[in-house]
Amino acid sequence: MDKQKRFLVVTWDFTPLSEMALQHAVKISKMVDTEIRLLHIIGKKEPPEKDAEATSRLQAVAEKNMKETGINTVCVVIRGRIFTEISQYASDNKANMVIMGTHGIKGSQKLFGSWAMRVILGSKVPFLVVQDPPKDMEKYQNIVFPVDFRLENREKLKMAIFMGKYFESKVHILKAAVTDKFLLKKINTNLNFAIKYLLQNNIAYEIHDVEKGKHIGKETIEFARKINADLIIILTSRQFNVVAGAFEQYIIANSLKIPVMCINPKAMFVRVGSFQYG
Repeated sequence: MDKQKRFLVVTWDFTPLSEMALQHAVKISKMVDTEIRLLHIIGKKEPPEKDAEATSRLQAVAEKNMKETGINTVCVVIRGRIFTEISQYASDNKANMVIMGTHGIKGSQKLFGSWAMRVILGSKVPFLVVQDPPKDMEKYQNIVFPVDFRLENREKLKMAIFMGKYFESKVHILKAAVTDKFLLKKINTNLNFAIKYLLQNNIAYEIHDVEKGKHIGKETIEFARKINADLIIILTSRQFNVVAGAFEQYIIANSLKIPVMCINPKAMFVRVGSFQYG
């Protein structure tokens, strides 16, 4: 472990979504021993008195959480746009993870992209997106890990190993079905890479094939339902657009409300642990 302070960022907007995200942060922190930072963004055009008001309200939340859980909890209030400041703060301060609540995708968001996706894209830090409070405070036992042909799939592996080490999770690898031989070769390469390092880190795993012709997004959620999954780990697209982001949005807004860990290509999961890659 890195000797520098590990911490989780919880996005805070004084709504029940924030409370949900905080509960997940508490669950993770109790297993990994991290500080929790509540992050509130104030619009640049808001009057100056908003800073003191928000800080006072947020400080009360932090003190209450610290008293109830024993976890060091601090508040951070900054000005700017939520679509840039959240990921920027997490990246600049080398957070271990950002935890954010969302209602999924509704109305016009289906056309223009979800609020969550716009915040996540470009982040160097993983985002855990939640729609409900944690179902319990136990370990994440079953994790769904879709694998496709993209080389960046390997970046998700760090998170899978981290979860396996700290939460004794079992990783369920879901292998995408393709007919193209070139893409199949890439998928098998990613699959073999994942197996190699899961074995080297003593992480339990199983491999499951998606049936040909099946929608990978729908199959991921259906499979997650069958095994009562605690978490889904996905790789996001480099840039948001309605087509490329369809899979990610479908998973993030899943009807089962399973928490989803989003890893951006070239994301840097900083200081969560020492991964043994051979």
